[in-house]
Amino acid sequence: MTNKATANGVKIEGVTLTELRQICDDRGAVLHMMRSDTPEFTRFGECYFSEVLPGGIKAWKRHRAQTQNLAVPVGRIRMVIYDDREDSATKGQLQELELGRPDAYLRLRIPPGLWYGFACLGDSSALLANCADLPHDPTESDLRPIDDAGIPYRWGKQNP
Repeated sequence: MTNKATANGVKIEGVTLTELRQICDDRGAVLHMMRSDTPEFTRFGECYFSEVLPGGIKAWKRHRAQTQNLAVPVGRIRMVIYDDREDSATKGQLQELELGRPDAYLRLRIPPGLWYGFACLGDSSALLANCADLPHDPTESDLRPIDDAGIPYRWGKQNP
């Protein structure tokens, strides 16, 4: 069930990956993430960055109304998505992606209702950017512990 992040490798219903533009020269890079005329853009809620330290894992979270639009401009992360939505064609499936530059700079869209978590890969911090369609509201999301038995994934171990 492991997918390298590619625009054609999405398995879970409603999850999309979009290749993002990188304009690189000898001074650095300009990294695009989201524009208001992008087909996936619905509305602006908030934009924030989540730093993940080496060995750090941030899991599990599910939004009931908010859509996540994520990209990793610095470092590498492993993103895991689990679908337990009753009405989904992909109920019970996991999707594991590796995101980050230079070869996997993509925007990952996670619709409401999916559990997700992510871990830093490598020896330096990773930075995840999120351009969400709603402002943060702690009453709109659910959390589970990293080792929750209801999600068939074990961080740091080999998964199927």
